[in-house]
Amino acid sequence: MNVHETYVLSPARQLTDEENRLVWKKPSSHQISEEEQRICKEVKRNWDRGEMKIANILLEGDAGSGKTQLAKALSANFGLPYTKVTCFADMDKSDIIGAILPVIPSEQLEKLEPAEQRIWQAIYDSDSLHHITEVLMDALQITQEQAALQMKQMLKRAAEYTDGEAVEYRFYPSEIVRAYQKGYLLEIQEPNVIRDAAVLMALNSALELDGSINLPTEIIHRHPDFIAVITTNRSYAGARPLNEALRDRVQHSEKMDLPGKEVMMERAISKTGYQDEKMLSVLADVIIILDRTARANAIKGVAGMRSFFYWTDAVAGGASVKESLYHKVIYKITTDDEEIKILEEALEKNGVLASLEDVANQVKKNEKSVKQ
Repeated sequence: MNVHETYVLSPARQLTDEENRLVWKKPSSHQISEEEQRICKEVKRNWDRGEMKIANILLEGDAGSGKTQLAKALSANFGLPYTKVTCFADMDKSDIIGAILPVIPSEQLEKLEPAEQRIWQAIYDSDSLHHITEVLMDALQITQEQAALQMKQMLKRAAEYTDGEAVEYRFYPSEIVRAYQKGYLLEIQEPNVIRDAAVLMALNSALELDGSINLPTEIIHRHPDFIAVITTNRSYAGARPLNEALRDRVQHSEKMDLPGKEVMMERAISKTGYQDEKMLSVLADVIIILDRTARANAIKGVAGMRSFFYWTDAVAGGASVKESLYHKVIYKITTDDEEIKILEEALEKNGVLASLEDVANQVKKNEKSVKQ
């Protein structure tokens, strides 16, 4: 019996074709972590225990520590469709609940610029606020936050187009509402950046185990399969401490740090296909030392798994180990000269720079002997 079969939460549930497509499929490079096993066991064990049910999970850690990968893995293990919402500072309640949009009469629609006509038509063909946001992001090549602002501006213009007329309105639920009502696994990314207390209150109420959400059109109740996975970064620009009321609604938390060295190497091999274990071992040592040094000296940047993967990939592609260290790792942590000096001194003190040169020279020798 595989992990997926072991932890499926509602075996009798019949997913639609669309929902099946949303259940995450683990790639061959996926490595099962201790956190993944622990969460799956706890959620499964408590799933039918009423008030002891675990359905709100917090993953808190540095960027690149695998939070989103873990959230997706839980979707695969539990057999639940995966979706996500990325929070931003100026979110309002419509981003949590959804929005009521006017249906612009066809004769007014024809007066708009062709590009705006296409956007409105795509909106009317959508069934959720999430799809509308994706339409705007794709059509205008903008971020999610910019799409939300664009939507508000379009609504103002729509009011002008329909002024003085009998207008039809349609409600478009948010992705949070869709997941809440249909029983999906929802990743809520960075709720600690939200500024408006009213928005946080709306999010808090949605996370009650027996909660309900008041929509403009109806009251909906939390689907028994709905799982919220909150993912937040530490030392993230613009982030605040996670709202206490939100944290209180979490039934299981994980502190996401760099995994052990062996796991780091296994994941790098799976991700990049690079097999030189001596080189990987030294690269991992460098990342671990930089991570520890940055924390100890209150340097805000992070030496994480993403940096490790991209550095490994650059080295595999023939890049200079020392030069790529700066472009793939150190400059991602900081470009401040004093902080760079602190990081360099830590690497020198631990002897890993010398080890890097030794391994790099050995790789060059091996390559020369192969060519000869």
